[in-house]
Amino acid sequence: MGLRSFAAARLPAALSGLSGLRGPTNNEPTEAEAASFDALTYKLSYLSKADIKRVREAYKFADEAHLGQFRASGLPYITHPIAVAGICAEWRLDVQAIMAALMHDAMEDCGITKVELIERFGAPTAELVDGLTKLDKLQFSTKEESQAESFRKMLLAMARDVRVILIKLADRLHNMRTMESMAPEKSRRIARETLDIYAPIAHRLGLNQTYRELQGLSFQYIYPWRFAALTKAIVSARGNRRDLVSRIEKDVLQALAKANIKVKVHGREKTLYSIFRKMKDKHLSFAQVSDIFGFRIVVETLPECYLVLGALHQLYKPQPGRFKDYIAIPKPNGYQSLHTTLVSPVGTPVEFQIRTVPMHSVAEQGIAAHWLYKVDEAGISEAQRMGSRWLQSLVDIQDETRDSNEFLEHVKIDLFPDAVYVFTPKSKILALPRGATPVDFAYAIHSDVGDHCVAAQVNGEPVPLRTELRSGDVVSVVTASGARPNPAWLSFVRTGRARSKIRHFLKTLEDDESRDLGEKMLAQALRAEGLSLPSQDPDDAQSNALWQQLTRWSGNRHADELMVQISQGRKIASIVAKQLARLMGEQGARPDAVTLTLGRYAQDDAAPKQSLVSIDGSESASVQLAPCCHPIPGDEITGYLGRGEGLIVHTQECGVGRRLLQRDSEHWIKVAWAEELTRPFEAAIGVLLSNGKGVLAQVAAAVSSAEADISHIAMGDDAQGETVELKLLLSVRDRLHLAEVLRILKRSPSTRRVWRIKP
Repeated sequence: MGLRSFAAARLPAALSGLSGLRGPTNNEPTEAEAASFDALTYKLSYLSKADIKRVREAYKFADEAHLGQFRASGLPYITHPIAVAGICAEWRLDVQAIMAALMHDAMEDCGITKVELIERFGAPTAELVDGLTKLDKLQFSTKEESQAESFRKMLLAMARDVRVILIKLADRLHNMRTMESMAPEKSRRIARETLDIYAPIAHRLGLNQTYRELQGLSFQYIYPWRFAALTKAIVSARGNRRDLVSRIEKDVLQALAKANIKVKVHGREKTLYSIFRKMKDKHLSFAQVSDIFGFRIVVETLPECYLVLGALHQLYKPQPGRFKDYIAIPKPNGYQSLHTTLVSPVGTPVEFQIRTVPMHSVAEQGIAAHWLYKVDEAGISEAQRMGSRWLQSLVDIQDETRDSNEFLEHVKIDLFPDAVYVFTPKSKILALPRGATPVDFAYAIHSDVGDHCVAAQVNGEPVPLRTELRSGDVVSVVTASGARPNPAWLSFVRTGRARSKIRHFLKTLEDDESRDLGEKMLAQALRAEGLSLPSQDPDDAQSNALWQQLTRWSGNRHADELMVQISQGRKIASIVAKQLARLMGEQGARPDAVTLTLGRYAQDDAAPKQSLVSIDGSESASVQLAPCCHPIPGDEITGYLGRGEGLIVHTQECGVGRRLLQRDSEHWIKVAWAEELTRPFEAAIGVLLSNGKGVLAQVAAAVSSAEADISHIAMGDDAQGETVELKLLLSVRDRLHLAEVLRILKRSPSTRRVWRIKP
């Protein structure tokens, strides 16, 4: 093909499709034509006559359902479902998807029920429509929660059937193309949602043509002034570079003709949004963005991709580090191409993308290429496999996440397009988001590997678990049967799967501990009423009826939930115990003198061993040591049931705790240290030192000689003065051990004063 018309024809055409510059054409249908089935018929030629008849029935049904409804532009509403079905037809989706596209708003806007759709058009089509229907009829506390739950429903329907998201993307694409009549504030909100959610989903599924157009249209509505300025600049740049483009095209065609390779050369222009992002991220002016134009070369066979690469590298000098082989290692969405950046005759970089025809179809249509072409073509089956893997990961995340906003957060994390490619020890390739760590790698292998991960090696060398992986790394993970996820991992993991698995594990652990703590608290409060806690044996009908009455009274779904709320301070154990005693009394239970005495004895200040909760150091999220006073064994302690925070343990002399006691006395319970402790505890101390060389080393040596550890160290602002103040967090066994550390520190020649920090 000749590229003499390249700058004049191909690039403007490319830009109008990719950046949202869509003006009216002479062939635009009239209002009546757009609302008629004829506007769609010519696109359905790939369907059988029987299928087209079914589509016509769906059109009639949708037309009647939307009768009297109009869009913001004034056009009949039916023009929108027809346009959505037309986009789906361009992807050659099957008859069920086309029918669902025509009726996608029928349930939401017209009161049509799912049962009615099943009777008229069958269960598969009805399921597609239902998956596309928002949850507007349910009541949510906020608009954001409603939106998040609707996304969740749609994405899970998509995981079951990818046609749901294809129809939704077609719906969003047509809405974005026709937003001129909307108020600016509303159009900006929809454009932002599109840029944050729908465009990345299109990219994740390999729908690059749709992805670029959604990005461009969103950019147009979010930043209209910048869009207009960049449009003007790029049109000007086309004219300035027309001669250069023609010269490069001529040289490329001549070089490939000499190599006897049949090719098709397409012009490629960077989208306005990608130019804007590059200018913003790298602080460049438009004139400094050099790779605005590029070329796409399509060949017939895979070996010819590499032959073309060799010919191009002999024609122009390649830029070091700018070659990427996405054929050998495809992107996570199935995209395959060779990318190389060459230095043009005038010294500017020009990118070339080299691919086969099947690869090109996948690159533009992604997972939709499954319907456009045969499934058994290598590139397309790879796109299907990659897309299906991500869709399955949505189901896994859903299983671990009950909160809709959290689910959406995890999905957004997985939508980042940048990826690194790492290898398992057995040379299997895994694609992970940029910034992923060995913990993400472990969860990508299997959730059990992630849960029990304790160490990692990258390229044979031990590394911290928070190390960022790079493409080409060979990663292996060390596991231990007794290990479990660390809450600190949440600060550095990048994949939604890892984040949701860690949170699920920690929440399950927290719920178990909270339930046990709540049960202890209720049992103790009930002993003060002279009664013992009833059994929760499922075979005990009388006890089951009792617990059901209690949970109905408290507004909980089951007894475990009530126990968790008691441990978190959301329910008062004494009040619940009185209600439970009343219900047990109705069943004939009577207070027992021995139990009553035990209950009173447990509340007696002279009996610490009978305290409600023993602290031994094995507590997790349900019991926390207050960071204000850092209690250690030997301190007199008390427990505060924060509202939703679990049990917070303070020293009895803690000023923060005393203020809480005056304000909220009913949430305090008695706690005591266990006789056997499982770990060291942290105490805060202050040290005033004579400033001089090596004083920090003297402090560290003194602490070490006392068999204690420094967990954290902070230095005062006046480090240049005669004295310097240090604040240390020490790991000690108990008060006696801390006193020993303080004595040794006092004997240091540089120490002027040492004390325990108290609030």
